[in-house]
Amino acid sequence: MDDPQPGPDQSETGGRYARYVLLALIVVYIFNFIDRQILSILAEEIKADLGISDADIGFLYGTAFAVFYAIFGIPLGRLADVWVRKNLISVGLGFWSLMTALSGTARSFLSLAVFRFGVGIGEASATPAAFSMLSDYFSPRVRATVLAVYSSGIYIGAGIGLFLGGAIVDGWNGAFPDPAQAPFGLKAWQAAFFAVGLPGILLAFWVWTLREPARGLSEGLISVEHPHPFREAGQALMAVLPPFTLFALLRLGGLRAGVVNLIAAALVAAVAWGVNTFTHTPNQWIALGIGVYASISWVHNLKLSDPATFAMMFGTRTFVLATIGFPCISFVTYGVGFWSPPFMLRMHDVSLSEAGLVLGLGAAVGGWVGITFGGWLADRLRPRTLNARLYVGLAVPVLATPFGLGFIFTDSAWVAYACSFGFSLFSPMWVGCAASTVNDLVMPRMRAQASAYYVLMNTFVGLALGPYLIGQISDIYIGQGLADAVALRLGLLWSLSMLAVSVVFLLLAMRFLSQDENSRLDRALALGEPLQKSAPAGS
Repeated sequence: MDDPQPGPDQSETGGRYARYVLLALIVVYIFNFIDRQILSILAEEIKADLGISDADIGFLYGTAFAVFYAIFGIPLGRLADVWVRKNLISVGLGFWSLMTALSGTARSFLSLAVFRFGVGIGEASATPAAFSMLSDYFSPRVRATVLAVYSSGIYIGAGIGLFLGGAIVDGWNGAFPDPAQAPFGLKAWQAAFFAVGLPGILLAFWVWTLREPARGLSEGLISVEHPHPFREAGQALMAVLPPFTLFALLRLGGLRAGVVNLIAAALVAAVAWGVNTFTHTPNQWIALGIGVYASISWVHNLKLSDPATFAMMFGTRTFVLATIGFPCISFVTYGVGFWSPPFMLRMHDVSLSEAGLVLGLGAAVGGWVGITFGGWLADRLRPRTLNARLYVGLAVPVLATPFGLGFIFTDSAWVAYACSFGFSLFSPMWVGCAASTVNDLVMPRMRAQASAYYVLMNTFVGLALGPYLIGQISDIYIGQGLADAVALRLGLLWSLSMLAVSVVFLLLAMRFLSQDENSRLDRALALGEPLQKSAPAGS
């Protein structure tokens, strides 16, 4: 494998080159969320042009993206554990940027959904590989801060996406009031996709020039290079891509594994069918059902093919509880974040460019400060208690809920903007804490896969369900005769209840975190994990 050895700039962690890599990966993550979030500010234009509902637009933003993002995150996470991570990020960035640009050619709900599938596949390459790289470039003592700073790209990118989308749409509609006279007959929302997608292709070449850190560098735990990375990733793909999942399990575990897999498929199909009888949105539940089945198959495959990694992940109570509790917060942040621009347009009758500018600026500044402060605070408190990161996670519902309620119920547009800023400031404080908690509970060679599973849960619970269910609730109330603004208000209100669910799981995780972290190396050795130790690189 052509994984380069650390150069002079990489001889110890936390140096200038490490900070340069952090900056580059933040820029990648910014583009990641520009391409993802711009659909929010374009939602009303797309709905009017394609004639689709709130639930449909929630599906395009959430589930259409999320299922492919989650499914392909597993094999790409495995590839990140065995290949050159910066190359993987570069290729993925180029691909998802191309898919974003091609979204500008969409002429129907189906074609736009297909391009969103592509964006999801490409973006799945970035976060697990980036978490793994940064965990090697920086000491565990500052890991929550570093991963929080990286994750600030979520809100910077989302904010820029809202601003650019609103500005492009208003500018394009002003210049070409008759779409037939526009270049290539493009609508404003289509032009916006081209404008944000094409620059990412150029950025991919820069990312390719980054240096790869030695795996395990920051902790002095040397990982042996894998001789066949693409074969390994291909096997991981077969483990998660239906119907090959069944064949992979039959090969590994025989007939019994195949029977268990078929029973799981039947149960998932039954639940999806049952839920669809109430919502009448088959696209949502077919796609989500496929994603859930693929994920169950991958977990089963992991148990048979890499029992040490399976045990370190799913045999660790804190890991299981944290990867449910934190995504419940994500349900709210994704849902409110996506529906905020349409809500401002409907409830307060503001212009698209105003909503994009003010909400975008608030999300970028508030999100960056909130994520960074949350990670910094958790690292500062951690010497006093190992539960510091969970304490910060528990603070989010307490601090963010009043601003969420204020945003939903105020009659003043500017009070709503102020509450949106407050919500953007406090609601993301957990992000770095969640990522660092997941990475600290497994061995270095397992981090990308553990991160891929965490991202999978975040994606299914937060992205696939949050925006869609808010849109579905809104459609139900619209069907009962409520105005679309009031209906969306009620959908947003219901979503806040998921914060209470997150509190329950994070409180449970606090009971086990200290024991699980302190026993990590002993548990790995007991599982037969080979550990080669060297002196950790300096911090």
